[in-house]
Amino acid sequence: MNFNISKPNTALAEQLQHKIDLKTKPIGSLGILEKLALKIGCIQNTLSPELKQPTIMVFAADHGIALDGVSPYPQEVTWQMVANYVNGGAAINVFGRQNGINISIIDAGVNFDFEKNSGVINAKVDYGTKSYLNESAMTSEQFHTAIKRGADLCDQKHREGSNIIGFGEMGIGNTSSGAILLHILAGVDLKECVGRGTGWDDEGLKKKYEILKKAVTNYRGDNSVENILSYFGGFEIVMIVGAMLKAAELEMVIMVDGFIISSALLAASKINSNILEYCIFTHKSNENGHKHMLQHLKAEPILDLGMRLGEGTGVAVAYPIIESAVNFLNQMASFEDAGVSNSDQI
Repeated sequence: MNFNISKPNTALAEQLQHKIDLKTKPIGSLGILEKLALKIGCIQNTLSPELKQPTIMVFAADHGIALDGVSPYPQEVTWQMVANYVNGGAAINVFGRQNGINISIIDAGVNFDFEKNSGVINAKVDYGTKSYLNESAMTSEQFHTAIKRGADLCDQKHREGSNIIGFGEMGIGNTSSGAILLHILAGVDLKECVGRGTGWDDEGLKKKYEILKKAVTNYRGDNSVENILSYFGGFEIVMIVGAMLKAAELEMVIMVDGFIISSALLAASKINSNILEYCIFTHKSNENGHKHMLQHLKAEPILDLGMRLGEGTGVAVAYPIIESAVNFLNQMASFEDAGVSNSDQI
């Protein structure tokens, strides 16, 4: 939990803005691309930023609460979807291939044993969490193991040359954890936090809310981030918290996906708020609580496509836009280079 995260150096901010403003375009006419270029330039402390080996790490784990009826899908879907990722058949694989992003699949705590040569990275803490309806999802030791394993996996990607990273997740029942984290850590009414997840109808949504309301009522712990994450989190969520904190410590650009990933970031930001300076919010999820998550984090997402799949798909779809921000900064001519009269000369 001890991560040394400094705010990005803004010494070049004025020069970066000047470089952006002198491109052959009206000032501000590239909108959010200009904000992204400035942010990435400050993170990398350079006037010519580069995006190296873009990576999405998809963490998968099972949740004990799924057995209490919070999802219309059975728990086995978690490992079956992981197999689909490995076989290259999921949306995240399609968008990753399309946009040149490396996809890594991590077993953080799936209730299944994958073959050693399956391509799944084995970081399993346990075969799923316990149900937090009446007890803590994980022990303190398991929590710290998950934080460390997430951090170590991110560090490895950085050592392999990646400087921009996103995270995805898979775990039947994990929108329930995300909803409770939003409720407790951001103080949003639980009803506003609970969404349809993998596809509940109105009756199912009501049932999910009642189960989660009971779980929150039964909680007897304090409001420390560690205890809340240990009690209500999933191994994949906690591992992502560790990976995100490490990414910020390593001054990597962090691409933030939808509801579950934002719930991990919400928790991470309560541990060290400087992490937010490294984050690009790729999209607004259609999962009900995500708008509240974004408001609490004061985040401006790039896209709003009505997506709520998870897996890191929002990151993969938004990446070319982030790439466009860096490319215009590095490759677009200035007024002087192009011999074009700028408004200052008229």
